[in-house]
Amino acid sequence: MSVFVDTSAFLALLDGDDDNHFKAARAFDALMKKDENLVCSNYILVETCALVQHRLGIEALRTFHQDLFPLLTVEWVDEKAHLAAMGSVLTSGRRKLSLVDCSSFEVMFRIGISTVFTFDRHFRQQGFKCLP
Repeated sequence: MSVFVDTSAFLALLDGDDDNHFKAARAFDALMKKDENLVCSNYILVETCALVQHRLGIEALRTFHQDLFPLLTVEWVDEKAHLAAMGSVLTSGRRKLSLVDCSSFEVMFRIGISTVFTFDRHFRQQGFKCLP
């Protein structure tokens, strides 16, 4: 089975002070034991790298790049997915629903993934099964 991984999960894994750190670590360990295919998009990678570097520093970014990135299958957001995601953001009219969120939904729909490792409620609102 493939599981999409959201920025919120990466941040919780890397930040020991994050409220969801222990839940994230347990969920990640379970995913590794089941040998799940972990998928994210290039937009998630950009968002994660920017937030990790800003909030946690360059060493945390190095840890992400060296330890987590090699475990991922990256799905690239193409022009069609980008335009669809932007349309979703503009149509929703919701300030806190981001382009990255909507592009994640597009990628998940496109490749048929229904489960996501996240702490972002927007995925559940879109009908995805959320871990943990």
